Amino acid sequence: MRYLRQRTQRLKRQTRPNNRLQGMRGRPSSAGTKVLRAGPAPLTHVSFYATCGKYGASPMKREKKDMTLKRMDNVLIVVDDLEAVKAFFIELGLKLEGESTVDGPLVGDLIGLKDVRATLAMMRTPDGQGIELDKFHTPDAIRFGPVDAPVNTLGIRRIMFAVDGIDDIVARLRANGAEIIGEMQYEDTYRLAYIRGPEGIIVALAEQLG
Repeated sequence: MRYLRQRTQRLKRQTRPNNRLQGMRGRPSSAGTKVLRAGPAPLTHVSFYATCGKYGASPMKREKKDMTLKRMDNVLIVVDDLEAVKAFFIELGLKLEGESTVDGPLVGDLIGLKDVRATLAMMRTPDGQGIELDKFHTPDAIRFGPVDAPVNTLGIRRIMFAVDGIDDIVARLRANGAEIIGEMQYEDTYRLAYIRGPEGIIVALAEQLG
């Protein structure tokens, strides 16, 4: 009987609902997948710490599977003037998918910082590639080197986009304060342009010819 009581107690503990996940509600998107609410606008990208910061959820254990790289979901850019950088990417042709403010110890544990509070905005290209813009309220963001660091500075220096109508895009970005670093035509195949946007962010444009 003692063994049965212990066994029953263990089974009850194993089947006890995880209260930390209660309240995590989603709504179906047009694609049939769930969209977790993480603020005033829905975020559908893979931003683990946004979900944890909002709902206090722990990462769920999954059965071990063979390693398979599915896709690149998004690239993170930490910014100071979130509105200016959002406007730059919107002018370039990206869409604002969602925006939210996250905080809490789970966020800090994931990214290795304490007392984290940040506003993040997810931008998407027409084919679904993502750029996540983060504005840290606490702790303060850290800048290394000048804002207008040259292209040969170590680290990730630019993001390239395939475009149509490169002249029109360059003109629109220049009208909104962007700096043209350089332009060229590669044989009869591509026209290329390097552009510096707000906070020194460098993007490259590539238009296929013919």
